[in-house]
Amino acid sequence: MNIAVIGTGYVGLVGGTCFAEMGNQVTCVDIDVDKVTTLQNGRLTIYEPGLEVFFERGIRENRLTFTTDLADALEPADVVFLALPTPPAEDGSADLQYVLGVADHIGQLLAANPHWGYKVLVDKSTVPVGTAARVTAAVEAHGLASGVHFDVVSNPEFLREGAAVEDFMKPERVVIGTSSPRAAETMHRLYQPFVRSGNPIILMDEASAEMTKYAANALLATKITFMNEIANLCDRVGADVDHVRRGIGTDSRIGPKFLYAGIGFGGSCFPKDVQALHRTAREEGYEFRILKSVLDVNEDQKKTLVPPVLDTLADARGRLDGRRIAVWGLAFKPHTDDVREAPAHVLIREFVSRGAEVVAFDPEAIETTRATFAREPLAGTGTLRYAESAYAAASGADALIVATEWPEFRRPDLGRVRESMRTPLVFDGRNVFEPAQMVEAGFAYRSIGRPTPEACTLDAETSAPLAPEALSSFTISETGVLTLP
Repeated sequence: MNIAVIGTGYVGLVGGTCFAEMGNQVTCVDIDVDKVTTLQNGRLTIYEPGLEVFFERGIRENRLTFTTDLADALEPADVVFLALPTPPAEDGSADLQYVLGVADHIGQLLAANPHWGYKVLVDKSTVPVGTAARVTAAVEAHGLASGVHFDVVSNPEFLREGAAVEDFMKPERVVIGTSSPRAAETMHRLYQPFVRSGNPIILMDEASAEMTKYAANALLATKITFMNEIANLCDRVGADVDHVRRGIGTDSRIGPKFLYAGIGFGGSCFPKDVQALHRTAREEGYEFRILKSVLDVNEDQKKTLVPPVLDTLADARGRLDGRRIAVWGLAFKPHTDDVREAPAHVLIREFVSRGAEVVAFDPEAIETTRATFAREPLAGTGTLRYAESAYAAASGADALIVATEWPEFRRPDLGRVRESMRTPLVFDGRNVFEPAQMVEAGFAYRSIGRPTPEACTLDAETSAPLAPEALSSFTISETGVLTLP
């Protein structure tokens, strides 16, 4: 089948590459000349595990090509995927200018070339309810000849960054929203090779398909946020959120996934989609109260480690001048270089604004972090620099914050980390370590929603502000209590 994919961002590039891997002829279109040139030269523009193998094979076997010319891609295409950005507008709604702009361009081309034949136009972007109708209207506005036929389909993606190739090649389900039997048959043929193991292709109307995507992401975000609220309460009553998670996760009605407490969710999907669904509800006169709470709690959760860091290291003014804070992890989740809405960035901005020297490391997201802070510069008298390894970041630090649960952070040489730090303070924002293990290794340790054994808590008097040089001298009692002079 001939496929055009408009947009070479995360969804478009993964989708186009995977369709080509299944033997389709795929042309990816983008207006960014530099990006297209990079892809034509065989270099990926995103990091996604497993994508490179399919990408290189698709180019080598001439099944995957890239262009800036929409007409060249559209003419032979049976199916045209719109994989375009839908960033949040100022009011929280999804900004459809790119989707509708391309739809308008497609309408112009189809009107001028009625001999091109039937096309299935697919909304692959996450879009609000009613977008399929708006895309249809934008195409039809150009007065298409009677012989020009097309259908618009909603086909939302359910890709997890870091596991997107596996998710695309072996989807748990494929949702197809269309009222056209012809379009449904075309989409079924396209996706049939991906569901040979028996997972369903679910056919529904366009509006329901659009709502399905938002509902899925909003529910997952709500589940994460609920567990973060439980963790915050566990901190206050002395319960252990890990025990609670296991206790409720075995209930088949709840399930074990998305029950891990931490410093909040980020990324390109959950924050934007929850916000957009909340806005859609308000436009329809319905106050979706739980979603407002999800957004508010998540923003607070990103800063949940700030108070304990300040209690331990800040002076009487709340300043962190002279303190060095190591941050492990910059991406919003492991196995990606995506830093959009990343909790680590919130913490870095907070500490730099208070005068701290922040030293950060991430296996993949340093360059995307550089680009982000170049566009939106850090404010304050502190500094940010990047280390070449996790150990280098921790060296000389007054505190270490774990902000992303990369696998390599789970089993470091704790003795090496402790010896290299100026003060062995660890604030674990992703609960990657076991508290007892950290006690044994000689750290003062705090995690999210888990009781800290008395042996690894700071003595009460240590919350007093200290000169940086004083932190180089400390003692660990027989029970593991860290005492600063």
